Amino acid sequence: QVQLVESGGGLVQAGGSLRLSCAASGRSLFSIRLMAWYRQAPGQRRELVATITPGGRTNYPDSVKGRFTISRNNAENTVYLQMNSLKPEDTAVYYCNTDPGNFPWGQGTQVTVSS
Repeated sequence: QVQLVESGGGLVQAGGSLRLSCAASGRSLFSIRLMAWYRQAPGQRRELVATITPGGRTNYPDSVKGRFTISRNNAENTVYLQMNSLKPEDTAVYYCNTDPGNFPWGQGTQVTVSS
């Protein structure tokens, strides 16, 4: 059973930065997976905010492009999300998973950006 554990969230002022981490355990075959970060704000649908291929190619929606950076360490089955220039609208619970979400969802990590 694959388990995803997200960490690194917190409360930050607008313009600040956070770095999220996600560790995958179990038979994840992590190194060959397209990995992603998602977020879900209260009352909103879960949205994709970053993807990274096994080889490191990344993609972002316009809402976070230039501010967020996804990276991965295949040897440690870990994916990261560096978030800079945070805005109040980035407030959400952040999750990692494959793209699409093939693994059981973790509990996520709360990011709150104050204005």
